[in-house]
Amino acid sequence: MTTANSAGRSRLRKITGNPFVHLLAAFIVLALVQTFLVRLYFVPSGSMENTLEPGDRILVNRLAFAGASPQTADVVVFNASDAWQGEGAAPSSNPLVYAVKWVGGLVGIGPSNDHTLVKRVIAGPGQTVSCCDAEGRVLVDGKPLEEPYVFNDFPFVPGSLDCDSESPSTRCFGEYTVPENEYFVLGDNRAGSNDSIQPCRGQPATTDACVKLVRRGDIVGRAFQVVLPLGRWGAV
Repeated sequence: MTTANSAGRSRLRKITGNPFVHLLAAFIVLALVQTFLVRLYFVPSGSMENTLEPGDRILVNRLAFAGASPQTADVVVFNASDAWQGEGAAPSSNPLVYAVKWVGGLVGIGPSNDHTLVKRVIAGPGQTVSCCDAEGRVLVDGKPLEEPYVFNDFPFVPGSLDCDSESPSTRCFGEYTVPENEYFVLGDNRAGSNDSIQPCRGQPATTDACVKLVRRGDIVGRAFQVVLPLGRWGAV
């Protein structure tokens, strides 16, 4: 019996001491952490400059909205619906590239096969959003937002290129009330972002037909930290 037990322990030590078993265990733990707690994401485009740069790796808190709702100014990662197919790359048909991106999605070291995007929440269910006030600011429920993070906005000059001009500023859009369980999002790089209002710019009115929204169930979590490259380390 003692010999059998010793042999069993010896086999167990060989198995648990195998570096491939350690690697597999590490991947399993990492996958569980990223699935339920915190996930590392790759920023695919420049739509959130200068807050986030293309290629940044960001940490996303998957529990941030457990029992809570996204709020104005939250930076969120979401799974893009068909309405968002204009931004982000489609999965590759090359098996090797697909496999590399699958690993990248698992550990957050590069692009993945998931079509995920990152934007800033501007308005949520039941809120009314429009642009602009006399100073060119976005309004939510009639109150102007202070947005120090905005970069590369559309031109707006009070009195000459504003919402009342003969040719209105492309910054302007009409009032829109966000439906239940949906969110209106914009990129910080306003003139370089394919966001909720981008298809409505230049349209006579802001309607459901042109607005692109993010479903509550598609929001993965809130971005809170840039971790790579190291020179970009900092809170979002």
